[in-house]
Amino acid sequence: MISLNDYFKKNNFSTALIGISGGIDSALTASIAADVLGSSNIKSFFLPSIYTSKESRTDAKDLCENLNISLEEISIESSRKLILGELSFLFKNLKKDITEENVQSRIRGLLLMALSNKFNSLLLTTGNKSELLVGYSTLYGDMCGGFSLLKDLYKTEINELCKWRNKNTSNRFKINKKDIIPSNILLKEPTAELKFNQKDSDTLPSYDILDKILYLLIDKNKDLKTIMNKGFKEKIVRKIWKMVKNSEFKRYQSALGPKVSEMSLDRDRRFPITNKFIL
Repeated sequence: MISLNDYFKKNNFSTALIGISGGIDSALTASIAADVLGSSNIKSFFLPSIYTSKESRTDAKDLCENLNISLEEISIESSRKLILGELSFLFKNLKKDITEENVQSRIRGLLLMALSNKFNSLLLTTGNKSELLVGYSTLYGDMCGGFSLLKDLYKTEINELCKWRNKNTSNRFKINKKDIIPSNILLKEPTAELKFNQKDSDTLPSYDILDKILYLLIDKNKDLKTIMNKGFKEKIVRKIWKMVKNSEFKRYQSALGPKVSEMSLDRDRRFPITNKFIL
């Protein structure tokens, strides 16, 4: 909270801007921003596509109502169709993959950055440490922004912080309600909603397992054998290490954020992008 307040004021921003997805990361980001900066200084945008569920729309609206922040909706569906249509002759006979999914994220990034430029608003990106470490994020898409508030927090820590926020009130800007973050946001399975029926667990281990392995690997600098000896399956540990290694280039291009752990990804961890290290 201190870091956001300092960065916001000392860099002469008057408003902050957030893309609200209906998920837990943007919910915590919006909650902290409203507590620190005041609801009237927050602009939020919901940017749905054909893959966005009604549940996410409801959760986004409920969250913003609880925080008393404005919420505008801009559909990206026509832009998605237009861009994929322009690419169709080049993609002809090629199987659909993550390329088509990431187009959506990059459209959202483009729109949010345009709004940030126009209104001189600080765009708060909503990625977390778990996602950044394994590369579960899109360059020039959901990574767009000027300040990454949750950058040094694992997904499981975000879950706990949301529960804590719901049990406490903030009197600074009279956001004195409890249960600010809708319970459905806390209970539903994480998803990027870039295709139908998509879940984070399709690509990643459960965050409970992922975060424990990442903490040992990154924060405690343990080797793979030591981590496996703690009861984690070799296949999963090696898969996670490969994801971490292959996504180093993304982290070098991520927005800055506060340090809250013993091993932040900005200054504490220095690792070459181009290497052939074997652990």
